[in-house]
Amino acid sequence: MKVESSSFLVSKLDLLVKLIDRLKEKYQYCSVLAADCKAKSYSVSARGISIEEVPMFSQRGFVVRVADSIGYAEYSFNEREEGSIEDVIARIDSCIIPLTEAIPDGIRSMERKVTEDEPLRFVKSTEYLVHPDELGDDGIIRLLSDIRTEAMSGGKLIECIASASTIENHKMFVSDVKDLEQNILFTSGAMVTVAAKGQEMKDYYKSFSGLGGVEALDKMKDAVSVCVNTVLELLDSEPIAPGEYECVCDPDVTGMIVHEAFGHGVEMDMFVKDRAIAKYHVGDRVASDLVTMHDASCDALEAGTYFFDDEGTPAHDTVIIEKGILKRGISDRLSAEALGTEPTGNGRRQDYTRKAYTRMTNTYFCPGSDKVEDMIASVKDGFLLENPSSGMEDPKNWGIQCMVNIAREIKDGKLTGKIYSPIVLTGFVPDLLKSITMMSGETFLAGGGFCGKGYKEWVKVSDGGPYIKAKIRLG
Repeated sequence: MKVESSSFLVSKLDLLVKLIDRLKEKYQYCSVLAADCKAKSYSVSARGISIEEVPMFSQRGFVVRVADSIGYAEYSFNEREEGSIEDVIARIDSCIIPLTEAIPDGIRSMERKVTEDEPLRFVKSTEYLVHPDELGDDGIIRLLSDIRTEAMSGGKLIECIASASTIENHKMFVSDVKDLEQNILFTSGAMVTVAAKGQEMKDYYKSFSGLGGVEALDKMKDAVSVCVNTVLELLDSEPIAPGEYECVCDPDVTGMIVHEAFGHGVEMDMFVKDRAIAKYHVGDRVASDLVTMHDASCDALEAGTYFFDDEGTPAHDTVIIEKGILKRGISDRLSAEALGTEPTGNGRRQDYTRKAYTRMTNTYFCPGSDKVEDMIASVKDGFLLENPSSGMEDPKNWGIQCMVNIAREIKDGKLTGKIYSPIVLTGFVPDLLKSITMMSGETFLAGGGFCGKGYKEWVKVSDGGPYIKAKIRLG
């Protein structure tokens, strides 16, 4: 089944077209992004049952962008502020004209080329098997309750939290030559298992995600025993001796490295502000020949998927690194205009009241041809890294610091069964990526979390890759 259009947005299309026609009388460029999005979260734990709307991703409103030879300006409003077209235009003018009049005469007299839209029209929707509304709140809670009951049934855990969230995004983008509509449904789930041994307490977190309906939660049901057994293993974990080791990273850890190492660092609004060293290394070798990296909003069935970004640019598949060479960054429309490049369709807003920033979508390393068992067998003294929890990067200096929950010891090509936790993964990004010598033959992506721009501006993304073998500093 395909996600249906928003009746609210469809009812507003004629109004938006008329608004564009009127604004074109005053401005060289004008567009409207209209959003009707809803998100709900569900949780079952010892504390009880929770069903909540997620305000961050539940929105219904519009953002108008206009431009002339001076620059761009935006105005956002919701359906309660809508009124007539004349009311909307009056409010836009009252906000925008004072801004342009405040610009110094020397700048106001400069001629500036405004990028025009390419003509494009489409309506596209993602697919699902079971819509959240079909199962209903009670049905989703029953599913999560069954998962928690199964996890707790062995009597070995002190807690299991089973949670899920659904996000349904409906958006329209209208300009004088564009009429775009997209309808996207995304579902994610998570399990937190908690166990204790004497005074020692450990927890294990695993997320599950997919583009589509609540069928994505079937992955949770299949992983209950893994989540229970892993947290019990962690009760016997030890601190690691700091040092540089040969490591095999599972796809989740690979994804965190991708996201933190070269994701934020190639967001080209950071190039405009001169806050990313990658700006000066396009065309240079930054990784081993095995590494090819994509950011693709159009070809992965995960959280960062869409058909057009929040500036009306069609979804792209951008090759960031190709066989170790940094080819280009990702950009929103205004950053691309400032840098004299083509936008890559990465202009994203947390909601219609926020500005668009350059943001990642589905970011990943392409697979290689090695087998995981051969990768482990090639390690004399090192670790298999699993279960990342958080990460930070420094785009100006290419530093990286990530937290990983599990390091499984490898001695003479075999897993010993010994586990170390928690782990801090650090290093200089090019050194880490140039040390990659093996990659497994399949890429996996996950999108259970959120990505913030700095400390705010949250959007859904996914990341991943194959298993990789590299030299990594752990502590």
